[in-house]
Amino acid sequence: MKIKFQETEIHYSIVGEGETTVLLHGFLESSEIWEDFLPGFSKYGRIISIDLPGHGKSGVISEVHSMELMAEAVYAVLQATGVKKANFISHSMGGYVSLAFLQQHPEMVNALLLLNSTPQADSEEKKEIRDRSVELVQRNKKAYISMAINNLLSARNATSFSEEIEELKHKAMKFPTKGITAALKGMKIRSAKTEALKNHKSQKTIVAGSEDPLVEIGALKSLAESCGCTFIVFPGGHLSYIENKEQFRKLCFSSKK
Repeated sequence: MKIKFQETEIHYSIVGEGETTVLLHGFLESSEIWEDFLPGFSKYGRIISIDLPGHGKSGVISEVHSMELMAEAVYAVLQATGVKKANFISHSMGGYVSLAFLQQHPEMVNALLLLNSTPQADSEEKKEIRDRSVELVQRNKKAYISMAINNLLSARNATSFSEEIEELKHKAMKFPTKGITAALKGMKIRSAKTEALKNHKSQKTIVAGSEDPLVEIGALKSLAESCGCTFIVFPGGHLSYIENKEQFRKLCFSSKK
């Protein structure tokens, strides 16, 4: 399925019926990361998986895909499908988008699960890394994708999930260079969403990897507690939906079992 948003196609899929849950993938990913989970998830309601702009089958909107712009693309999908309120399960960059959506449309958000994500803005060091990443993508997309995705797993899981990593790389290579750089630029300029998260009164959960190379777990735990979030730690790195597939599957709809 697809809609037109700002003259660009945004692709999404729907399975199941009932209470809506929106699934948002991370950077260099697409809605395909959720495929193995959909049969189980759809037993608990309607599941909408969205390809964020510049990723999967969705087109590039502009030079910079801010998290707010991506959130408005999500809003457009929900408007088109008649959704008035939804749960959100989001990985990494998808978490940034769901938090931007929460800030823009708080009345539409029910439960929120952030997987390997944070409400914090980029540090100055991380912003510099984003700039260098943009240059590398433009110079050698294949090398950048390989390096970036290899760095997401914990060292102990790098061999165990080598096939999954190669599949992620293969799919990410199909994304347009402009879509990748637009997301990098958007993540760099994102603002902190701690107040929006703190003010949200429904169920909210942050799941972190114990060896996540991109998220400092101690700081994230303190932040989660200050925002009233349930904080859960899985073993492994930044790809908990791969490294801890069954634990993640059980967690997502545990309150409905």
